[in-house]
Amino acid sequence: MENQKAEFGVKDLLLQALFIVLAVLPFSACKAKDVLDKQLILESESFWDNKDWDWYKENIPFFDSPDEVINTTYYYRWEVVTKHLVYGSPETGYTFTEFIDRPGWSGRYGSISCPAGHQLYEVRWSNNKRFARDYARYWFRTKGAQPRRYSTWLADSVWALYRVHNDKKFTIDLLNDIIKNYKAWERDHFVPEVGMFWQHGMADGMETNINSRQTDNWFSGASGYRPTLNSYMYADALAISKIAKMAGKADIAKEYKDKAANLKKKVQEILWDRRRQFFLHMFMRDEKKKDVDEVIKAMTRTYETGKYAGNEHGREEIGFIPWQFNLPDTGYEVAWKFLMDPEYFYADYGPTVTERNDPLFHISPSCCVWSGNSWPYATTQTLKAFANLLNNYKQDYVDKDDYFELLKIYSKTHRKNGKPYIAEAAHPDTGSWKGHDHFNHSEHYFHSGYVDLIITGLVGLHPRADNVIEVNPLVPDEWDYFALDDVLYHGHRLAIVWDRKGTKYDLGKGLKILADGKEIASSETIKKIEVELPTATSQPEQPNLINYAVNNEGSFYPRMSASYTNAQTPLNKINDGNYWYHISPPNRWSCLGSGNVTDWCEVQFGTQRPVSCVKLYFLDDGEKIVAPQEYELQYWDGKDWKKIPAQKRYPEKPTGHRANVITFAELKTSKIKVVFTHKSGSFTGLTEFEAWGEGTLPLSAPTEPVGNIAYNKDGRGYPKASASFTSRFDRIQEINDGVSLFSSNSRNRWTAFESPNESDWVEIDFGQERSVHTLMLHFYDDRGSVQPPKSYNVQYWDGSKWTDAQNQKKNPPEPEGSAVNTVTIEPVKTSKIRVVFVHKSERSFSGLTELEIWGDN
Repeated sequence: MENQKAEFGVKDLLLQALFIVLAVLPFSACKAKDVLDKQLILESESFWDNKDWDWYKENIPFFDSPDEVINTTYYYRWEVVTKHLVYGSPETGYTFTEFIDRPGWSGRYGSISCPAGHQLYEVRWSNNKRFARDYARYWFRTKGAQPRRYSTWLADSVWALYRVHNDKKFTIDLLNDIIKNYKAWERDHFVPEVGMFWQHGMADGMETNINSRQTDNWFSGASGYRPTLNSYMYADALAISKIAKMAGKADIAKEYKDKAANLKKKVQEILWDRRRQFFLHMFMRDEKKKDVDEVIKAMTRTYETGKYAGNEHGREEIGFIPWQFNLPDTGYEVAWKFLMDPEYFYADYGPTVTERNDPLFHISPSCCVWSGNSWPYATTQTLKAFANLLNNYKQDYVDKDDYFELLKIYSKTHRKNGKPYIAEAAHPDTGSWKGHDHFNHSEHYFHSGYVDLIITGLVGLHPRADNVIEVNPLVPDEWDYFALDDVLYHGHRLAIVWDRKGTKYDLGKGLKILADGKEIASSETIKKIEVELPTATSQPEQPNLINYAVNNEGSFYPRMSASYTNAQTPLNKINDGNYWYHISPPNRWSCLGSGNVTDWCEVQFGTQRPVSCVKLYFLDDGEKIVAPQEYELQYWDGKDWKKIPAQKRYPEKPTGHRANVITFAELKTSKIKVVFTHKSGSFTGLTEFEAWGEGTLPLSAPTEPVGNIAYNKDGRGYPKASASFTSRFDRIQEINDGVSLFSSNSRNRWTAFESPNESDWVEIDFGQERSVHTLMLHFYDDRGSVQPPKSYNVQYWDGSKWTDAQNQKKNPPEPEGSAVNTVTIEPVKTSKIRVVFVHKSERSFSGLTELEIWGDN
């Protein structure tokens, strides 16, 4: 067979075995016998959307405790990770989203820097190191990543990865990047005369707070010196110093150690309020609100001047953030007396982000207000800081019982209608997410952490840069057992087990630490343990595996096509590098409504790619859309479609809510197709289609598309695009540049936004006569001011006037947004084609991200 290896080689067999087990090849240390029954734990939970048991078994540490609320929340938060895991591109690898969609203010592939620190701390505990490593690199080396759009602690996060992964080469490789990022923060936000960084609440991800609401710009106003960014930059400076020292760069290490020391000094001198015994926001400049006579003076803290001058309140949850990074010296611990007091921050579903009796305290019924609601982002910071306080400071204001109570509150807040859930903010007294979980937006929100809190706080595994494992659990004294199993740490598979009676895990009584299945330390009681780790076995370099099907750039290739597509489930969703199985919010393509017994889905690479594995993520709603009865995987041999030989499938039968992995001897092909035989009375659907193989980066470019006679990559000459009206925010040349991007953060589009017309048109002038038979309209839809038109009509230039094209057959019949709408016409020879749109309403204007016209070249 052309382009087909006739037999398996040793490498092919190894790749097959690896692909069957792994979603993407994770680091694999010596695998000891599990302490916990992983399958039993997974099957004991009923909330699962992603039921890929093999993914969890290979990629996450398992946890067990007497508290079922905490257990369920722990596994739910790992599932949240899978919903936000995005394979952005072969060059970038993995990233993570914050929102389940990709809003306009997000960076490339939908990532947002605001929660990046939480996310990196969270996913560093995955046994697949690639997730966190790719994501860390993304922020510094990917065009459009926007690492400083929001405050975050990226250098500190890189150091946090090192303390778990112990990967010196990777960490030092990022040193110049994180220094460059730090200097950019200094250039734009550091005030030398004050010695601190300025920021406003919105860019902290904390908009509409009690300080911004004292200004005319209530949403994001009140630029100032805040405990947030200054604590983050303190942590980043320390991290740079430590990495530079490890790299043998003593001068840089000293420079950044001094920067950290100076920031610590300023935070304690300037932001600490002795009267209110708390770290507070300090205004950068004078602030005057139109309806208020009093002026807020520059360099005064919250409520020291202005309308509320002298008020005894003004405390916000951000006052605990310095302890998130162990910034304060001894002597400031009195701030913690307010946390568990109902008169201040404590609530049944809290903490509140502003103290309860503050004059501007406000529980908002809708997003996004940081003046009283309970925000998981802030709760994560507070719990991280709380654990640091208990481990590293001496004080009598709070204890580990208080810590566990707050952790329990946070855990139970992860519920909606009795099922695991998280969104942007909750009502602190009821736990309701109502008004804060917008459709296809912030459901199952990844803006906070939880897994890291369980591992480093409750279980007490404290990552270190040396080869010592330190464990100091904060579990309740009455717990008879808990276990953290199969956690990858410094090249070892660890288990941390407490069994008071010795009968729960059959390892004997007491607190035990196991490395690769061997006990290395124990204690009869729960207490702090420090023990040297054995030397880790070196691991071989892993193949560079690439998903050749993904397309987040909007380029013509890789290109998906199908025999039938339901209008509500656009085909572009299945190679966006992101998967989940919910009906709502949706991330799916399906054949619902097809009249066929079989249907097919195909990926065209635009050039030959070496493929050895395909992964199909089948939907299964339990009704009309279910996994197929069977499927056949085919490849293009240059002339015909051929069945891929010697396939190994796992699972053997098509299964929904998980990756169906098909491995085979590597073959080079330009196209892969899967043919589905639907179950009787049902239809097939996918949330993702992946095609994996080895490769070298950067990838060779695909061929230029053939047949699209509207295509003009650089917008020069012909074919030339024009329009009756083009929004000042858009470019008409982008409708035929070969790039189709539906995401609201993409900005590759033409729209008629702000047009005074009820109807507008776009035109392609070929510059010569061409034969046309098909148009493909990629309608842009932001579900607001730009939506697909009420109707559209195709016209051609007959030499003297515009004439309606004959026999227009539209699929779907009604215009559908964020999808390709195809219209075939009676073939016609013409020099110009245009599409006339009737806008949906006075406030909803038509838009395209691409217009393809097919005919004879």
